Amino acid sequence: MVETQQCRRIFISLLAFCISYSINVLTVEAKTHYHVWDVKYTYKFPDCYKKLAITINGESPGPTIYAQQGDTVVVRLTNTMLTENVAVHWHGIRQYGTPWHDGTDAVTQCAIMPGETLDYKFVVDRAGTYLYHAHYGMQISAGLYGFIIVKLPDRVSEPFAYDHDHTILLKDWYHGSTYEEAVGLGSIPFKWVGEPQSLLINGRGRFNCSAADTASGVCNATNSDCSPYSLTVVPGKTYRLRIASLTSLSALSFEIEGHNMTVVEADGSFVEPFVTKNLYINSGETYSVIVKADQDSKRNYWITTNVVGRKPSTPTGLGIFNYHPNHHYKYPTTEPTTGPFWNDTASKLAQSRAIKAHHDYVTAPPPTSDRVIVLLNTQNLVNGIYRWSLNNISLSLPLTPFLVSLKHNFTDTFDQNPPPDTYDVENYDIYSVAENKNATSSNPIYRIDFNTTVDIILQNANTMSNATSETHPWHLHGHDFWILGYGDGKFNITKDPKSYNLANPIMRNTVPLYPYGWTALRFRANNPGVWLFHCHIESHFYMGMGVVFEAGIDKVGNLPKSIMGCGKTKHMINP
Repeated sequence: MVETQQCRRIFISLLAFCISYSINVLTVEAKTHYHVWDVKYTYKFPDCYKKLAITINGESPGPTIYAQQGDTVVVRLTNTMLTENVAVHWHGIRQYGTPWHDGTDAVTQCAIMPGETLDYKFVVDRAGTYLYHAHYGMQISAGLYGFIIVKLPDRVSEPFAYDHDHTILLKDWYHGSTYEEAVGLGSIPFKWVGEPQSLLINGRGRFNCSAADTASGVCNATNSDCSPYSLTVVPGKTYRLRIASLTSLSALSFEIEGHNMTVVEADGSFVEPFVTKNLYINSGETYSVIVKADQDSKRNYWITTNVVGRKPSTPTGLGIFNYHPNHHYKYPTTEPTTGPFWNDTASKLAQSRAIKAHHDYVTAPPPTSDRVIVLLNTQNLVNGIYRWSLNNISLSLPLTPFLVSLKHNFTDTFDQNPPPDTYDVENYDIYSVAENKNATSSNPIYRIDFNTTVDIILQNANTMSNATSETHPWHLHGHDFWILGYGDGKFNITKDPKSYNLANPIMRNTVPLYPYGWTALRFRANNPGVWLFHCHIESHFYMGMGVVFEAGIDKVGNLPKSIMGCGKTKHMINP
């Protein structure tokens, strides 16, 4: 009865929503896709362990959004959580003309309060594999995430062929609450979130209930919700697998036992195809790979994902590559693949360097840039609390969203001093634990001249632990960037640009920064708005690893009141 009432309520809400936007259901050319989402906490068993998860209409992962290039997507999101706000970022969607719907709390909007509704509306301007996820607090860890799949226009095809298209979304999963994680990260003494308890493939994993010290009913190994994900294939057919990661911490490897994968797309850009048995994937990255069902069809094969980049204590995530007509839950008789060595940085770097733009889809970058910003990535103690910093500034988000402050010329809502474009390159030792006594927690922003070209050099260094430097996946909102190169050690601004790939660099929205190395990016500041650039490891961003860019704020249209209601914007909706 409860489910029936919920379905009726969602149906009535959807009907009213459609009427409010004057949908002509008879117009087959309609290119607007409407979704009604009820975001709430629900008890789930994704890895057999009972936990509260943030769900969309009762599900985690949430529903996949399908659209065609040039279509409009409208999501009416109602926050029915009783105790916390929410905001959703449309990861990889550039939001041309709608920077206020980027979905980034404190940057482009006020978060949606309990009981409130916000209509997100944006155009998906190019085909590809994209994501959505929470962008408030640490809610990705709690399960608010999903796919956005944008198809090419009719009669336009990709530069590769396949018979069927499937999505695979990877996630690390914690049994503790996001509240516990956040409090520990900001406490003295510091309490780290630790390694995840499980790895999920399309929302399904397997925790060892017998090893858990849990109360009766908390962990149930027979629950069908934690049966392994099974992908059924027909012998001889070719499959496009859209693989994405929205992990909170872990870099992953992905394999299909006994099968090669041909990488053909990355973050919406076509890749010059290359073959691999193992795909490295960081949080925020998406790939399309082509797999042919060309092995012995009398058996099934393991799909596996493993932690890399950190010494793993999390069990292998398992799925089944099921050859029809074998039973889809028939386990392979072989041992699951364990993946590459967790600390094989050279192999990960080699894959990153192999990702080039497809020869028929090269978008050449500007040959030079107008500005170079070098960001030194360090770990610091600020007032006794562990923080991550860029050029000794740890990002603390303001109460009033940057976009509103800049559009309405509020000068007292964030730090007006410009952050530094570089650091003390000559004297800083990236291999040592540095005191970084000048580190501060603040919120200045980089003001960039509109339509200029900017180079960003991400420079990695040692953390506050001896001989430790970590991999950081960096994601830019509102833009794609060209990946010009990677290097070991300290970036040399005189020599290293000579090795940049200006011929066929891939354009992406997320890129890894490897231990004790550098990554060079170039982007065109041609999208008016305020855009976050941050590490996609959730705890690292929570601890300040991010910067904010502004360009062309005078070209941004009138801001909708629906994104206001916090900080100095309270009086703007209730004068």
